[in-house]
Amino acid sequence: MEYTLENLEELRLGSTIAEDILVNTKTPIIRKDTRLTREHIQVLQAFNINKVPIAIDNQFNRSEEEIISKLNNEKVNKTKKESITETKSDFVHLYNDAVTNYQKEFNSWESGVKVDVAKLRNIIIPLVERASAERQIFFHLNDYSSIERYISHHSIAVGILSGAIAKKLGYSDGQLIQIATAGLMADIGMAKVDKKIREKKSYLTEADFSEIKKHTIHSLQMIKDSPLLKPEMKIAIFQHHERLDGSGYPKGEKMNSISTISQIIAVADVFHAMTSERIYRAKSSSFKVLEMIKEEEFGKYSIEVVNALISLIGALPISTRVLLSNGDKGEVVFVHRDSPFRPMIRLIDTGQIIDLAANRNVYIETVI
Repeated sequence: MEYTLENLEELRLGSTIAEDILVNTKTPIIRKDTRLTREHIQVLQAFNINKVPIAIDNQFNRSEEEIISKLNNEKVNKTKKESITETKSDFVHLYNDAVTNYQKEFNSWESGVKVDVAKLRNIIIPLVERASAERQIFFHLNDYSSIERYISHHSIAVGILSGAIAKKLGYSDGQLIQIATAGLMADIGMAKVDKKIREKKSYLTEADFSEIKKHTIHSLQMIKDSPLLKPEMKIAIFQHHERLDGSGYPKGEKMNSISTISQIIAVADVFHAMTSERIYRAKSSSFKVLEMIKEEEFGKYSIEVVNALISLIGALPISTRVLLSNGDKGEVVFVHRDSPFRPMIRLIDTGQIIDLAANRNVYIETVI
């Protein structure tokens, strides 16, 4: 392929990269034959690359349509930035209302009232729809949780995450609604666990934990006669603490005995629990938890389901601003295919580029 070296500031959107562009990475930061986008130019700027090999046949092919598209994209990006704060505020209001409504239902179950599946479905679906349309919501989902009414916060979050994972895995809209509702209802059986144990402000004893583990059985008993939940959703609620290696409960099931839907709820459940503040534990970074689930907990969860969650939360777009665990602020300049939650970061204060895949003692704390 014939090419010419063009200055970075003269690059045109839509031009074709003629050769792999390598820096201090194992793989190219931009591959040959890639059509240049604004995101690619930002990556080149981050790595201080001033000359870029551009295919000659594509140097002057920018059509009027491409120019118009560029202007329209700039307008869209500006509008998106202006709406992020407003979107977040709207979602928090919707989320808090859902937590309040779920808590009312939970209180009624403690008193022996039957579970109203239709009402719960109506609580979770607007949240799943909003989160699916606004990805940044997932980066801050654990921030909305609190120690007070933790079960309600956790249930809402698990419902949202279960629905989002199901969508990533290609489930139909009808199945997605069922899975999100099942995720929301996974812990309804906690209403039948002694309140003193649920709200204990110290570590649980073995006897306490034995009572807690019964909540999956209680949950199944509470919804087993509901015609609004499919049988596979009831099984998923019952199985969401089972693990593929047999280390889970209540039956210690293994591998193919555990449904994929059970695994979806299980991954959503453990991710939110580990990223949320608890009475006996501080919350952890979403990115650190994703790494733990994929590596340290390997063999317990479906790889397909874990990868769906990673693609949902862990893979950050180029130029995303982040806070690192050491207090530094930076922006994503390169994402590794095999470890998307450990990208290369350019520090805002110094311009230094840090590869989190090589610096394992530093990780992303949160998106800013």
